[in-house]
Amino acid sequence: MKNYEIIVTGRVQGVGFRHYTVQKANELGILGWVKNMPDDSILIVAQGDEPVINTFIDFLYIGPTRSRVIQVSKSEMISSANFHNFSVKY
Repeated sequence: MKNYEIIVTGRVQGVGFRHYTVQKANELGILGWVKNMPDDSILIVAQGDEPVINTFIDFLYIGPTRSRVIQVSKSEMISSANFHNFSVKY
């Protein structure tokens, strides 16, 4: 499994996006965390196999009903971190 940094921009804060992200990550077996950022984006650190991460990104583009996603960017991280669940970071 690899670790990825994913940044989601658009109307993604205050619309339930973090909890939506946790739900989809749990459905797909992805580990890591999600966090609101000061620039109104969402930062996700996700651990999983690339095909599953790509499916996750497809769900992120959809987002919860009140969101409007403009961009989702993914980059592979050089990290040895291992996660045990997927959670919201505050």
